[in-house]
Amino acid sequence: MDQPFAGLTEVPLARLVALVRRRGGDVQHGRPWRLSLKDRVLLVATYWRTNLTLRQLAPLFGVSKSTADRIVDHLAPLLAISPARRPRKDTVYIVDGTHHVECVAILEPVAKGS
Repeated sequence: MDQPFAGLTEVPLARLVALVRRRGGDVQHGRPWRLSLKDRVLLVATYWRTNLTLRQLAPLFGVSKSTADRIVDHLAPLLAISPARRPRKDTVYIVDGTHHVECVAILEPVAKGS
């Protein structure tokens, strides 16, 4: 079931679950989660991969839209890419300069004699 929705096989999903666990995603405060950590990670991965709304996604996991929203809010920052380490002083950066803004000039005729 994992691969069709989130595009993940067992090994990458297990790595994501371990990453979230290391980052404190399995710490319990208040009511226990209805879904296991694996299912919560899968819900977030499916949400990002499929672009389904939470209202559409929640019934697939047997939870309410509000619960799905709380899961995404809780786990998304933990699944985000880690910030890069401070670069060494001799690090060379390559800056992509291909971004450009097109300007369109509207020319009006100038009256003779002005």
